Amino acid sequence: VAQVPVAEGKSVQQTVEILTRKLEVLGAEKQGTFCVDCETYHTAASTLGSQGQTGKLMYVMHNSEYPLSCFALFENGPCLIADANFDILMVKLKGFFQNAKANKIESRGTRYQYCDFLVKVGTVTMGPSARGISVEVEYCPCVIANDCWNLLMEFMQSFMGSHTPGIPSVFGTKHDSTYGPADTMVQYMELFNKIRKQQQVPVAGIR
Repeated sequence: VAQVPVAEGKSVQQTVEILTRKLEVLGAEKQGTFCVDCETYHTAASTLGSQGQTGKLMYVMHNSEYPLSCFALFENGPCLIADANFDILMVKLKGFFQNAKANKIESRGTRYQYCDFLVKVGTVTMGPSARGISVEVEYCPCVIANDCWNLLMEFMQSFMGSHTPGIPSVFGTKHDSTYGPADTMVQYMELFNKIRKQQQVPVAGIR
């Protein structure tokens, strides 16, 4: 999962169209749509005590690729995979975790199949405005991340050019172990947080 910068002089939507056109020229076929969303919860003030502890953030995420699952992630921490009913549980836990409503972020777009590759090009939005572009590439026959990274790189270069990402940090901890849905969600969480931080910089400079 990688972020693609908006092309110079173009809008987010125009850059997405340039990317998808390149994929279609390669021979990739549309296979429906996808959506990954993320809601941020922070530790309720009442549970922090008076020691000046900082609250932990928890991210509750959904991925249309796994419609019956819900993912709960802590930054630098574990990823819990739960049933879709987990959202209802979070409402019951509001004494411990509070929803930072203004922070909902999601990526929506088109799925493409090209031979054994699955590619998802999405527009990342927060509220009504488009904030960035995400690209997810999966090599379906292989579940050992390091075994197919060079092949993934070569394929990504064919349509992403100089914006091809480096090896994701999640691969570093996997080595030769099996790659699973939680690893994808961690990458989306990192991408969303990066986009959130990019949006906060100009605001700080207005003072």
